[in-house]
Amino acid sequence: MTSENSTRPRDLEGRAAIVTGASRGIGKAVAAELLARGADVLITARKPEPLEAAASELSDLGHGGKVVAFAGNAADAEARSGAVAEFGSLDILVNNTGINPVFGSLMEADLDAVRKIFDVNVVAALGYVQQAHRAWMGEHGGAVVNLASVAGIRSTGVIAAYGASKAALIRLTEELAWQLGPKIRVNAVAPGIVKTQFAAALVAAGEDKASAGYPMKRLGTPEDVAGLVGFLVSDAAAWITGETVRVDGGLLATGSM
Repeated sequence: MTSENSTRPRDLEGRAAIVTGASRGIGKAVAAELLARGADVLITARKPEPLEAAASELSDLGHGGKVVAFAGNAADAEARSGAVAEFGSLDILVNNTGINPVFGSLMEADLDAVRKIFDVNVVAALGYVQQAHRAWMGEHGGAVVNLASVAGIRSTGVIAAYGASKAALIRLTEELAWQLGPKIRVNAVAPGIVKTQFAAALVAAGEDKASAGYPMKRLGTPEDVAGLVGFLVSDAAAWITGETVRVDGGLLATGSM
């Protein structure tokens, strides 16, 4: 989490941001990063209590930006509409919400679960972009970052349905960048394994074993991802759109997963 003595540039002052799936992990770290850079931030997630706790923690960081908690399911159109309407303006959208209830072979995968993965990881992200475009960004411009995964770039055999959804999100990012430019920039970030509750099953055998194949010899932290997101939504990335930027400790550079 970004500290009170942050050296981050205050380059997002006066801007409003939404971060989905932000009650913990990467989403909460991204919210802290945007606040440290001066933005007002709405965080959203399904469960009200942990969301309110996250909002309180973020407010206590003392960055001065406004923090709003808005409970709702990303797959619910009314929840998306309500979140987008909260500030009246919306300059930054970070689609971080993702689920992964299916592991192992696709031949045994429950198709209802697979549909849910795509609905939350892909369709809901598009829904948020549509709402943002109609409400503000279509006229005023803005920046969108979608949280993808290295599993969307290279097959894992373990989290196959999740990986397929993230591959779809990467393609969606490229299509949106083409269709929404020049006013709206759309990029994606593809993390490797990051030390969060979401990734707990992937490091069940121990962090040292899970990170052994990474050239950096460690797993990622939420802050590793958040710093990249902060850059991509800032004016320093003004000529970057349609990109999927890996933040994976060099994992894909090894040619394996």
